[in-house]
Amino acid sequence: MSETILEARDITRRFRLDGGRELTACSGVSLSLYRGKTLGLVGESGCGKSTFMRLVMGLDKPTSGEILFRGADIAKMSRKELHETRQHIQMVFQDPSSSLNPQMKIRDIVCEPLMNYGRIKRSQKNETAAELLEAVELPPEYADRYPHSLSVGQRQRAAIARAVALEPDVIIMDEATCSLDVSVQKSIIELITRLQREKGISIGFICHNLPLVQSFAHEIAVMYLGSVVEIMPGEDIAEKSLHPYTRALLGAVFDINSGPGRKIECIKGEPPSPLNIPEGCPFCDRCGECTERCRKEKPRLTEVSAGHKVACHLYGGESEI
Repeated sequence: MSETILEARDITRRFRLDGGRELTACSGVSLSLYRGKTLGLVGESGCGKSTFMRLVMGLDKPTSGEILFRGADIAKMSRKELHETRQHIQMVFQDPSSSLNPQMKIRDIVCEPLMNYGRIKRSQKNETAAELLEAVELPPEYADRYPHSLSVGQRQRAAIARAVALEPDVIIMDEATCSLDVSVQKSIIELITRLQREKGISIGFICHNLPLVQSFAHEIAVMYLGSVVEIMPGEDIAEKSLHPYTRALLGAVFDINSGPGRKIECIKGEPPSPLNIPEGCPFCDRCGECTERCRKEKPRLTEVSAGHKVACHLYGGESEI
């Protein structure tokens, strides 16, 4: 197993709403990022995956639990400590059109992190910008352009250049390919996997496209209604996944390589409100294999084989105490 770079232990995040109600976005989430590896975090919209990564970035604080980076809990850091830590944990957002300042040239955008941390002088910006753009396969002359003159894919490459400028240990990518055409998605994935190999970066990749994540993630965690229901090696998920929700996600995917008789299965029903999470398994109301025990007891993540954990009573999942 590779070196653990960042570890989240039993993270829960609740939001207080009017009328004394609470919304549970994350419930007891424990995940790790390893050096030079990609963790894919997948699930339907509203499952809590983006909230979890915001907690990892220190953009929000958990209600309970720890997020350890180099032995220090991010949630308990002072503003100064968090500022210093952020140069080691960078983020690429979903929409580059809104994450890049339209009034700044690309040169200033990609060099801004280095300037903020005093890594380069103003006289070095031209040379540094050219090197960063070359690293993400953009022509150096794009440094003089503004974001609006670039395509969406090119803007996302510029955002990635900004994220790698500080040579961070971790990059969080929040749906970073969902606004791109399929052909552009492929080139962006190839880019980030190359940068990962060259620089040993750990990547947390949030996505709802399970086949896409499966194509490059070393490990995949599947979230449902704030809970992690399965963790396993990315290369195994199509053949060895066990949780009914993971299998349902795979069954709902259209694959052009499938035979004409292959039926696309929809996941029945809608997820319950996070204001009213079921007492037992969060997936029980939509699961065709639900038992009475599932409705009463929430299963814990249990290791069923090396690197494979599942939270399901069908596979020996222990009850949550």
